[in-house]
Amino acid sequence: MSGRRRRLLLLLLTLPFLLLLHTELVDSHYFPSTPSAAQQSEWKSARATYYATADPQGTVGGACGYGDLDKNGYGKATAALSTVLFEKGQICGACFELHCVEDLRWCIPGTSIIVTATNFCAPNYGFDADGGGKCNPPNAHFVLPIEAFEKIAIWKASNMPVRYRRIRCRKEGGVRFTIDGAGIFLSVLISNVAGGGDVAAVKIKGSRTGWLPMGRNWGQNWHINADLKNQPLSFEMTSGDGITITSYTVAPKNWEFGQSFEGKQFD
Repeated sequence: MSGRRRRLLLLLLTLPFLLLLHTELVDSHYFPSTPSAAQQSEWKSARATYYATADPQGTVGGACGYGDLDKNGYGKATAALSTVLFEKGQICGACFELHCVEDLRWCIPGTSIIVTATNFCAPNYGFDADGGGKCNPPNAHFVLPIEAFEKIAIWKASNMPVRYRRIRCRKEGGVRFTIDGAGIFLSVLISNVAGGGDVAAVKIKGSRTGWLPMGRNWGQNWHINADLKNQPLSFEMTSGDGITITSYTVAPKNWEFGQSFEGKQFD
């Protein structure tokens, strides 16, 4: 057999394998598997502005009830959300990824930030949504600490177009339950929530009770009227994406108002 015929035969034998390999490489590079909705959502359009805190008190408070954001582990990686994003407080604790788009004069290329929803940007109906009412419906708007804003854009940009998507939260340690109230009124602030980040439903149980549903007071503060003193407390919590975890005996029998306790964390 001539050398030319031998090379032709070898090519015919290996061609199917090369075609299969090429198909696999194309499929894996250009058509990756789509992440589930629980992992991240699609990119959407919004705008972002910033505020500059004159002193550390600027990181305290907020419509989600987290109090001192530095003390509670949120730091400057936070955002206030406009009406259409805030969902009446249900979204508190959710995490978003943002990056600057369109205006290449002010955007910092190749950068993005991840922030937690901790506050509400109230609408100002004295202005049109296209004018000074940046947080008026139907605007999707994020208000960021200047420290976060400057990671994706130059501060002179002011009101910047951005793209955002909801992502899963990563937190260190377990879910934190801070107990407050007086007498038979019990208020529990739930913070440091991983996974979906937001909380849709909460139940509490003492050693002498069954599971009792709690109501959302405001933000991520949940309340109940029940005599639970001198009982170890357990919590059942359901996130916004429908995942439920149960933390047994989170608080000991001798718990006191004003104390914080750590429970099980979402994966």
